Amino acid sequence: MAVDFKKTLKHLYAPKTKPSIVDVEKANYIAVRGSGDPNDENSEYKQSISLLYPVAYAIKMSKKGDYKIPDYFDFVVPPLEGFWWQEGIEGVDYANKQNFKFISLIRMPDFVTKEVFEWAVKQVTEKKKEDFSKVEFFSYDEGVCVQCMHVGSYDKEPETVAKMHEYIISEGYELDINEMRFHHEIYISDVRKTLPEKLKTVIRHPIRKKS
Repeated sequence: MAVDFKKTLKHLYAPKTKPSIVDVEKANYIAVRGSGDPNDENSEYKQSISLLYPVAYAIKMSKKGDYKIPDYFDFVVPPLEGFWWQEGIEGVDYANKQNFKFISLIRMPDFVTKEVFEWAVKQVTEKKKEDFSKVEFFSYDEGVCVQCMHVGSYDKEPETVAKMHEYIISEGYELDINEMRFHHEIYISDVRKTLPEKLKTVIRHPIRKKS
């Protein structure tokens, strides 16, 4: 049976709707960087998704080909994730989405090394005759964070974020978003099939103990 991170890593993919503190271990991802309003029809964000999934599925389906990955196990491709920020401001200005910068990510199993990643990119480039050079191998050690399951539209995220920030203050922490630690979203629901008010999104913010 394929390993599903949403089930084996429930503490990361299925938090409660009340804020909690979590220490996120280092993990490997495939990633694409970009900027602009994610809702625009031809946005870099939508393009990033179209680049990530073919690479992820090439790795997953390698079991059917000649390339044998050491320590491979079958897995469910994990949910899409995103790091988001806007330069020059603290937090997120939802009224000016054109100023967003992002890193779109999909987490990979530990057996996915840079060598495996490069093989997958080569495979999909040859198969689809498209440019996948924007996809990168991304190792990230997220560390201590506050997280919460947000239920509702993306534009209502500030309500959940405010709740998270009240919680960390009560626990003796402070926000630690900077050029290396980001506002993080994990998209549990399929936005194409889910009503906005029922969307489930994990929101995660880096924190540190108050000095």
